[in-house]
Amino acid sequence: MLELTLDDDTTLKTYVLGIFEVEDKEYIALLPEDDERVLLYSYVETDGEVQLNTIEDDEEFEIVSEAYYELFSEDE
Repeated sequence: MLELTLDDDTTLKTYVLGIFEVEDKEYIALLPEDDERVLLYSYVETDGEVQLNTIEDDEEFEIVSEAYYELFSEDE
């Protein structure tokens, strides 16, 4: 379980579905506790600190989404 703090300072409890790599960059798939939509973020871990970044580029998001569905669709 991972707690996210959103822009409006509310917190969102999420389940970590997985961490995966696309084009030498790591991403994380999160499932909010009371929701069915999957959230995708770029993922960086440095010295035990986790940093999640929003995927701003539409093309990058499309590539990451496709990779997520290829990797995890069979697991559901």
